[in-house]
Amino acid sequence: MGSKPDFSYVAKLMADSSRAAMLEALLGLDGLPANELAREANITLQTASGHLAKLVEGNLIHVEKHGRHRYFRLASTDVAQAIEMLTVIAPAPRINSLKDSSRVEKVRIARTCYDHLAGKLGVSLTEAFIEKGYLVEDQVDFLITDKGEKFFRDFKIDLDALRIKRRHFARKCLDWSERRYHLAGSLGHAVLMRLLELHWIEKLPDRALKITKAGKAGLYDSFGISNDQL
Repeated sequence: MGSKPDFSYVAKLMADSSRAAMLEALLGLDGLPANELAREANITLQTASGHLAKLVEGNLIHVEKHGRHRYFRLASTDVAQAIEMLTVIAPAPRINSLKDSSRVEKVRIARTCYDHLAGKLGVSLTEAFIEKGYLVEDQVDFLITDKGEKFFRDFKIDLDALRIKRRHFARKCLDWSERRYHLAGSLGHAVLMRLLELHWIEKLPDRALKITKAGKAGLYDSFGISNDQL
């Protein structure tokens, strides 16, 4: 066993329910301070600090200091993808109230998956890219076509800048709610940021995203995505 990665160490770190809740909260775009993570896990700040120290030591999260404040983020996209993949095989969320039902439905329609778009919107948009010939599927990645090169540049996405980043360019990410792939990697992140810039989507709590009136029109005009698909 000594010659192989010890994934049981990481599994034990994630297995604690409080640490799992904090890791799930960090799947959003923004870093969070310890007090907010403690609230997400429903534990005291002192208890949360101990858990966060273990997650930092295990290289699952890192700390950014801004003056007197400290913000925690996931250590890498690999950590985010590992959490999402575990979510795919996890039991469905328990619905105990109308509020829970509404929250789950919003998350299923559109949400962030770390730094890219997920949910029905993320999957529908990715499938539209494929249908229009902008992307083709490979084993673990999407490949951009010549037609896609032109489209994404016209869509004001700097492909050259994305390609020099030290990360996957157009990764396939299995969506836990749709059980189909959505676009991740640096291109997936750029698409999410472009939709936010266009005000087609807006951030909501719990990583959910709201599709605006302009977004509904833009998604239909540009990609043929209708309200019935979302």
